[in-house]
Amino acid sequence: MGMGLIIIILSAIGIVCGILIFLVNRFLPKEPQSLKKSEEISVHLPGVNCGACGFPGCFAYAQALAKDKNTFFSNTCAPILQEPGMLKDLEKILDIEVDPSKINKKAVVRCYGNSSVIGNYSGIKTCRAATELLDGYKKCPYGCLGLGDCMAVCPNGAISIDEEMNVVVIDPDKCTGCGLCVKECPRGIIQLVPANANIVYLCSYESLKNIPGRERCDKGCLHCKKCFRACENGAIIWNEEKAIPEFDFTKCTLCGKCIEACPHDRLIELSNVALKEKADILKDK
Repeated sequence: MGMGLIIIILSAIGIVCGILIFLVNRFLPKEPQSLKKSEEISVHLPGVNCGACGFPGCFAYAQALAKDKNTFFSNTCAPILQEPGMLKDLEKILDIEVDPSKINKKAVVRCYGNSSVIGNYSGIKTCRAATELLDGYKKCPYGCLGLGDCMAVCPNGAISIDEEMNVVVIDPDKCTGCGLCVKECPRGIIQLVPANANIVYLCSYESLKNIPGRERCDKGCLHCKKCFRACENGAIIWNEEKAIPEFDFTKCTLCGKCIEACPHDRLIELSNVALKEKADILKDK
């Protein structure tokens, strides 16, 4: 085969490849604009794929944001609220303004522990499994079982188990309010509260739903309404259906009168949640 023929063949191959490239660019659909937007947004997301926003992962969340930027407010990415720089970039890309103080949350375990056990539990060491068996092994049917299902799903290491009280404790300084622990708790006693909440209520016992043979712990809420009566700012609302106090944090001035009025110390400042148990243990020794 002569050199001239080889050159002709190579030239023909080059021409055919060029034609194919032209046809592909001309007729195949281009990358959707929304996909480009999703890729741009995903760069400014944490990338932890925790699913707390309600989507399978960060890229799925980015796709939702690309279609509707208001998704950020209905399905907030909690970790990004803790990163001012990242949040600022996302605000610019989505053309939105976010006030973290209004949407930032913290998780609180509405149980102080201290409930006695009614039997030895030797089953699977998860709260969900223990709850399925006679609604748990503690005397209080609303108490934290302390087996750590919530701790296992926390991406920030904010949850620990107080071995002395046999209850989980959430450190508000580490908690981002992602809500994964809320979904994981089979007893529904973990609650998201505003990050700027002054007072939290550490009991879930509902006296109106008493279960024969199952009682609140000796430090449980007495439903005496003393906190409700002590509040002079209308920040405490008494839920008659559940017979428990609820809070309007916009009215709370942290005067401390409700804390002083509670006979069982079920009300506490949010900033002290992770420290209160240790302080009480030391005081009792």
